[in-house]
Amino acid sequence: MSQINESAIQTPGVYINEIPSFPPSIAQVATAIPAFIGYTQFALDGNGNSLINVPTMISSMLEYELYFGLAQLETGIQINYTQVTTGTTASATINFGWYGAQSRHIMHSSIRNFFANGGGVCYIVSIGGYKANVGDALVLTDFFSVGTGVGLEAAEKQPDVTLLVFPEGQNLPNAAAYYTLQADALAACGTLQDRFCIFDLYDTGTAIKTSAQLTTATGTYRTDLSTNSPNYGATYFPNLVTAYAYDYDATKTKIVHQVNGTPGPLNDTMLSAVATSNSAAYNLLLAALTSQFAVVLPPSPAMAGVYTSVDGSRGVWKAPANVALLDVTGTTFQVTDDLQAGLNIDATSGKSINAIRSFTGKGILVWGARTLDGNSNDFRYISVRRFYIMVEESVKLAAMQYVFEPNDGNTWVKVRAMIENYLTNLWRLGALAGSKPEQSFYVSVGLGQTMTFDDILNGRMIIEIGMAPVRPAEFIILRFTQIQQQS
Repeated sequence: MSQINESAIQTPGVYINEIPSFPPSIAQVATAIPAFIGYTQFALDGNGNSLINVPTMISSMLEYELYFGLAQLETGIQINYTQVTTGTTASATINFGWYGAQSRHIMHSSIRNFFANGGGVCYIVSIGGYKANVGDALVLTDFFSVGTGVGLEAAEKQPDVTLLVFPEGQNLPNAAAYYTLQADALAACGTLQDRFCIFDLYDTGTAIKTSAQLTTATGTYRTDLSTNSPNYGATYFPNLVTAYAYDYDATKTKIVHQVNGTPGPLNDTMLSAVATSNSAAYNLLLAALTSQFAVVLPPSPAMAGVYTSVDGSRGVWKAPANVALLDVTGTTFQVTDDLQAGLNIDATSGKSINAIRSFTGKGILVWGARTLDGNSNDFRYISVRRFYIMVEESVKLAAMQYVFEPNDGNTWVKVRAMIENYLTNLWRLGALAGSKPEQSFYVSVGLGQTMTFDDILNGRMIIEIGMAPVRPAEFIILRFTQIQQQS
């Protein structure tokens, strides 16, 4: 509200000054708006203008398909159709494999999995159209190249983004390329201090099948991922078997038909040809193909949905863990308690890897809540890091109104009251630990407290904020003992 400078009044009359009764408030910033960076079928707005490397907000699969298209059709699926006749008994088995390359483009299914797990508004950063041939190598410089404004750099310029996700990172030519991209993303987050990365291990769908392979892969990851900002990211393992079927080109979907050990009449034909020649076999194969051959995805898109869902229902201070994943029927690797111990805690590098596990009667659960800075007492947990990001950004934006205001006691009181009110509300919501607000946080500003005369002469107003964030109960220990009979 505007006010009149009473000492400057020179004309006789009646003047009204409305005196503010309350300190300015702090508007809380959004916490879960991911940017998905990868390839799309096309990238065009409603007027036909290119959206390549233009962060574009969407809120549904309908919008995604409108601006970015559909999945790349698979051209290398092989249907193994085996028939056996013993006497008068006939049986048939159908399974699937690949006779050609598999598409490396999974953005469409990833966004679908994000929305299924509670995702809302997000940004799509298309780094280009699908490669010409299914299975063509992806290019690291499409995701990030210093000074070009592509991929990661395009997302950096979007201030609303709070999460970075690279669903196709696993499909880069090698682990070194993906881990270089991760390091670049973490560096960007450490500089901006307003966003968080969700990562995957490299190639967990095909290369990691045994405990020895897992040990090797995690060792490589912890050695090769070099970063100064590990608490700005979290990594998940293993990949997820989803409830989605592959989109395929029927003219290039091959049938291997065996009848009693010899090639059958459908052998080496394409599925499209069977549609007219043998409709019964076609319907059988089609039903199996759409219900049994499931798309495998990295966990990061689903986790972005979980972050969004938990933030909305509980708050960013609640760890995004012990949550069941939806549209997921299994994992590519069964993590045991012993194996998770090695993933969760690493004394040397500190790089924790969060497991996704199957529990009888509970489904597929997120069973880890650590950042990549797993040995840090400050930012070991995802919820603590992201809570600080939220508070820091919210207070920073609110404090902008005091830039160039008089650096005196009146301003200090207003700033302190504004921040204290905000933190008191967070304490009431359960974001801060302590039975009283004064046990949960403090806000200090003033000459002789946070500032010297030199600070004031140099235009610095220093505000110190201390908080006691709640931390997840990662290990619950029940202690039982016998007591003597009392009567």
